[in-house]
Amino acid sequence: MAQAGGKLSLKARAVGLLSRREHSRTELRRKLSPHCEEPAELEALLDELERNDWLSQERFAESLVHRRAARYGMRRIVQELRQHELPEDTLKEMAGKLRSNELDRAREVWKKRFGVAPSDAKEYAKQLRYMAARGFTADCVRRILSEADSQLPDASFVDDTFE
Repeated sequence: MAQAGGKLSLKARAVGLLSRREHSRTELRRKLSPHCEEPAELEALLDELERNDWLSQERFAESLVHRRAARYGMRRIVQELRQHELPEDTLKEMAGKLRSNELDRAREVWKKRFGVAPSDAKEYAKQLRYMAARGFTADCVRRILSEADSQLPDASFVDDTFE
């Protein structure tokens, strides 16, 4: 696989990258292009890798979703997939999978970071911004925060005899 002078061939570089983790075609093209003089040679290699099932857009999408789902919301993950120029049907499929358990994933992220209901409007906004920045929808976050708020003890149960 190595060429004269110890330099790796383009295919060896591609296989090395793919052996570590899944890559999108766009990402692999970007990483290999500095090592290739002819763009046509690179495209031919990428086509060959796809034909031999070494490179798969669907596997890449599944891999990325698996790596990111525990920390990020559907919007952020789909945006990242879109940056890799995946086909629209793959994006829709992944969005559907993520949407099915979005609330549960958001609840876990919120519990890990905050775990307690916001005490005032400033804290509410902070928690909402944090969750939104991770790609969770505002409706999803509002639902989690309202669930947390409803679990707070009612003010009528507070004993104020020691105030």
